[in-house]
Amino acid sequence: MEKPSTSNLNGDFLSEKSNEESKDSTSRPVTNIILNHDFSDGLQSWNPNNCDGFVVSSEGNSNYPLPAKLSGPSFAVITNRKESWQGLEQDITNRVSVASTYSVCALVGISAAPQRGSHVQATLKVENQDSSVSYIFIGKTSASTEHWDKIEGTFSLSATPKRATFYLEGPSPGVDLLIRSVVISCPGSTKFDIPSTRSLCDEDENANIIQNPRFDDGLNNWSGRGCKIVLNNSMSDGKILPISGKFFASTANRTQNWNGIQQEITGRVQRKLAYKVVATVRIFGNNVSSANVRTTLWVQSADLREQYIGISSVQATDKDWVQMQGKFLINGSPSRIIIYFEGPPPGTDILLDNLVVKHAAKAPPPIPPAIENAAYGVNIIANSNLNDGTEGWFTLGNCTLSVGHGSPHILPPMAADSLGPHEPLNGRYILVTNRTQTWMGPAQTITDKVKLYLTYQVSAWVRIGTGATRPQGVNVALGVDGQWVNGGQIEINDDRWHEIGGSFRIEKQPAKVIVYVQGADAGVDLMVAGLQIFPVDRHSRFRELRKRTDKIRKRDIILNLNTSDSFPLVGTFLKIEQTQNSFPFGSCINRSNIDNEDFVDFFTKNFNWSVFGNELKWYWTEPQQNNFNYKDADEMLTFCEARNIQLRGHCIFWEVESTVQSWLRALTKSDLATAVQNRLTGLLTRYKGRFKHYDVNNEMLHGSFYQDRLGKDTRVNMFKTASQVDLTPALFVNDYHVEDGCDSKSSPEKYIQQILDLRARGAPVGGVGIQGHIDSPVGPIVCGALDKLGILGLPIWFTELDVSSENEFVRGDDLEVMLREAFAHPAVEGVVLWGFWEMFMSRDNAHLVNAEGEVNEAGKRYLALKEEWLSRACGCVDGEGQFEFRGFHGSYEVEVVTIFGKKLTRKFVVDPGEDPIEISIDL
Repeated sequence: MEKPSTSNLNGDFLSEKSNEESKDSTSRPVTNIILNHDFSDGLQSWNPNNCDGFVVSSEGNSNYPLPAKLSGPSFAVITNRKESWQGLEQDITNRVSVASTYSVCALVGISAAPQRGSHVQATLKVENQDSSVSYIFIGKTSASTEHWDKIEGTFSLSATPKRATFYLEGPSPGVDLLIRSVVISCPGSTKFDIPSTRSLCDEDENANIIQNPRFDDGLNNWSGRGCKIVLNNSMSDGKILPISGKFFASTANRTQNWNGIQQEITGRVQRKLAYKVVATVRIFGNNVSSANVRTTLWVQSADLREQYIGISSVQATDKDWVQMQGKFLINGSPSRIIIYFEGPPPGTDILLDNLVVKHAAKAPPPIPPAIENAAYGVNIIANSNLNDGTEGWFTLGNCTLSVGHGSPHILPPMAADSLGPHEPLNGRYILVTNRTQTWMGPAQTITDKVKLYLTYQVSAWVRIGTGATRPQGVNVALGVDGQWVNGGQIEINDDRWHEIGGSFRIEKQPAKVIVYVQGADAGVDLMVAGLQIFPVDRHSRFRELRKRTDKIRKRDIILNLNTSDSFPLVGTFLKIEQTQNSFPFGSCINRSNIDNEDFVDFFTKNFNWSVFGNELKWYWTEPQQNNFNYKDADEMLTFCEARNIQLRGHCIFWEVESTVQSWLRALTKSDLATAVQNRLTGLLTRYKGRFKHYDVNNEMLHGSFYQDRLGKDTRVNMFKTASQVDLTPALFVNDYHVEDGCDSKSSPEKYIQQILDLRARGAPVGGVGIQGHIDSPVGPIVCGALDKLGILGLPIWFTELDVSSENEFVRGDDLEVMLREAFAHPAVEGVVLWGFWEMFMSRDNAHLVNAEGEVNEAGKRYLALKEEWLSRACGCVDGEGQFEFRGFHGSYEVEVVTIFGKKLTRKFVVDPGEDPIEISIDL
């Protein structure tokens, strides 16, 4: 995004009222299809399902023993429940339509804490035209007697139902279900959840900090950002109407993408608080029917430093209003803050109906997933060995399946460590012929076999037939309600059998799940043998990893106490505590983070390495030619050095063209070569000796901008020149999806070949960076990649590790998998997380600490592992003045207590090594 000059910050606006507001009631929004949603009319329109119900009202007396912390004007009590499915229902048949997505929100509670099962669930019962019945899961929550809990979810209908019934069910029999309100809305042109009115499911009373949010006071408090803005009560001959008030604003004369509608909110935002932003927008004009609209925060500090914070984006259209949501947090104390809307191409106007910015409500306590009867290591693929021919399999597309003979009899290596008892492979395979599309191949439906929140490993042997004219990508994929999910990829360029492996996890209840094998070009036969999909027992793997960790990260330690002859050692007591493990654990930070004292406190206590997210990248330090910005990197470097935090330099170059500045892309070959040389000498001379690592040319498996423009030798020359300018740092390659089997471009084998080629041509490659942006990790797959890369004899680092799951407990499991695999592998010498603080990470649902400083379940898991990897010991010295224990490498403190009660404290360090280490403690 091009940044505007300060002269454009308060663009002129033009107030213009158009046609008189339409009186047609059909154009107004319908916000809730539930009748009597808050039980103000008793149980009218509601029906207790094989149980009893009544309404408790604040206007009348009731003998019902309501839990003390639950209150409300009116709420329904569903009692005499003898089955968990018994609850309250409402027929909504005539108020729902096909192909619309409905949002559901209900406030529920329970009368007493049950011995089992406090979950309350929202469900849609659909009676189809053929009289068959189906049930659509909407959402559920763990209900409480302490407060009203929110059930949220969505549903849509693919066909017109004979009858559609919404109902709430779920707590254990005998427990009364309490319901305060139910809202079902459809965000669209005629049914829309209006954010300007407090949601019936929203208990947050914090005020909107936006002034004149619905333009009731014209354009007061609003202005154009580099353009004009206009007040409207309708547009396009009355086809466009406001939905939350009487007016909406639109831009005019936009000439740049960043032009838009803005409001200054300086003084109304508190630092270190999370804010939720909800806006309703659409676009109009210039024959553009769809465009991306972004909400952005412009922040200026007292020293005039500017920061642009992306809040949210949405694909807006010229047909309907659309809602966009996001969050932001300010770390420092800025002098000015402006929120604005931007994005569409010049000439296309942005229309804004309303804007709400308020303190974000605290998320409800997380719930660990309930997984029952998990059959770890058991293959869910039917007839995997093809003993019954192709029974259980079907084709995607008009291809042909048959059974062939001659595939491997052994399991693929990555599956061998995880799979439970199983039949040996018998050499049969599926042969797929007559393929006319790349997606054609064998498939199986596994909907009823997949359990939510379990991590599944995928393994198979695959091979291609003759006739391929180029390397062929083969993919094990899943179709989850029509969405593609990657189960593993590989590239094949010969006629051998190849192992393919990957993993997946499903976290929302699907209607249909199929697995299929695809990818080779049309006309190329495909062969698949021994497809295995099975849930992995992570905790069983952890037990093995603890043993490996003890072997490579610990050492036998002998403390020898030295004293004068007159100082008796018999009975001397030692209390030993490790203060820091020497294994590097680091995190990505950005410049604004260090203005937040809470962030700094967690960071300095729990990490000893760091990397800058953007501030050292070329597009940051030289956004325009000869316009340098090292201020951010200088301040961050000083910050880390003052706290004894070691640093990785990321990155000198980035090979992916989309990350290269436009001025670089416009240079001639000669000028580009000069710019590359200047970048190397300028950066490495400025910071000589201060970075321990550099990622020299990021993601060379996925991009080739510099190599394409300057020739193959340019990569080698980058490494050579870097080592000549600064002899200190280790020079790394760095790439992603090397460890997970889900990207055919970046297999361990391809990475190894790239590194060997660089080194053969003289590049001083000193380390292997695995970024580690991974989903649903499986230990043996990660370990297999590390084993392969370990043959290079170079240090391996996870350089940008993050894992993502909406469920904090699952996220913690994923993180534990990665940290244990890394810590237990002898080739891995460090792990750097790609951030840890909410709203300051590149991936959603990857944070360890919530926006306002609360450590979440994933963060607690990280801290627990850090604590587990610190050694402690105590006891008395022997007659020789010695004390022996086994401990992790790192720094220690020992408290010595003599028989006379005198206390002395000494420090010592245990360096890595295999043999016992003797350490003298002078008293």
